Amino acid sequence: MQKGLGHAPAKESISKPVLLGLVTALVLGVVAPFVIPHAVHPSMIYHIILHMAGLAIAIFLSIVSFIAYSRNTTTRMLLMAVAFVTLALVEFFYLLQAGGIAVVQFIIPAINIELSHIILLAMVSLFGFGVLKVNK
Repeated sequence: MQKGLGHAPAKESISKPVLLGLVTALVLGVVAPFVIPHAVHPSMIYHIILHMAGLAIAIFLSIVSFIAYSRNTTTRMLLMAVAFVTLALVEFFYLLQAGGIAVVQFIIPAINIELSHIILLAMVSLFGFGVLKVNK
């Protein structure tokens, strides 16, 4: 048998459940101290938890998609990865808004549209381009 031929050894990587747990712990540890004091109404805590979960999942999906992009460098994978990053950004804006943190509504005065809605449109567009991208 010849040495050096064949497949390269698989890279060690962290398991996805462990990565999700780490990302969730990081999001809770960083965001919760800022947001939880603003959750005075009993039903508001559920709204905040919803956006914290959305942020954690969006960050997790961003990391996983960039890992996938590093293994398979196609435009389609890059568009999907960037779309998940924009989802994380929007979830962060919504979390700040739900927590009552003094953040400007990011309304673009000329057209009276919130910036988060424009970012959501960009996210959906990136997903659409990723799905419709034809590989040659």
